[in-house]
Amino acid sequence: MRSDPTILAFDTSAAHCAAALLRDGKIVAAHAEPMTRGQAERLMPLLQDLLTQNDCSWKGLDAIGVGIGPGNFTGIRISVSAARGLALGLGVPAVGVSGFDALGELAPPGHLPAIPAPRDQIYLQPEAAAPRLTSRQEAEAFGPLFLCDQPDQQVCAIAHLAADRHMTTQTAPAPLYIRPADAAPSRDVPPVLLDE
Repeated sequence: MRSDPTILAFDTSAAHCAAALLRDGKIVAAHAEPMTRGQAERLMPLLQDLLTQNDCSWKGLDAIGVGIGPGNFTGIRISVSAARGLALGLGVPAVGVSGFDALGELAPPGHLPAIPAPRDQIYLQPEAAAPRLTSRQEAEAFGPLFLCDQPDQQVCAIAHLAADRHMTTQTAPAPLYIRPADAAPSRDVPPVLLDE
């Protein structure tokens, strides 16, 4: 692989569908669309458009970068499964990048990357500690927080980090879930089947 790889990065971990193309160490295109649902249907056409508009093909990619969360469960599964499938089909590595790492690239010095969560909570990873879900008030006790509401910038950071890590990535990306899913299996008792 080249030392200046071509990376296609994407993220659907929140209410958006975002993608960026990095070539020779520079972002040549980035696009983000706000959406609360529909990422599964929009992601692949968005990626194809980004490649086509920038005179790049799937076979010209050296790696895939993907946001692994934390964030929306369904959105994370969409991105991670797409990245794993593309990597397998193209024979290139898929590099998972946490939202904390991506925001760490964008945050001003002394600010702690933080990701909004439902119910006015925050996903946070204090230095040398495990990621956690906490109230906004408890999060602010750790110092100034950096929250990013620009998914196009975040996906560009994912692309840059994937470029740095693609030669050393050994495992497929996996979702970064911090809290259990809100959905639960049905508690209804299945009907009894009667033999005639």
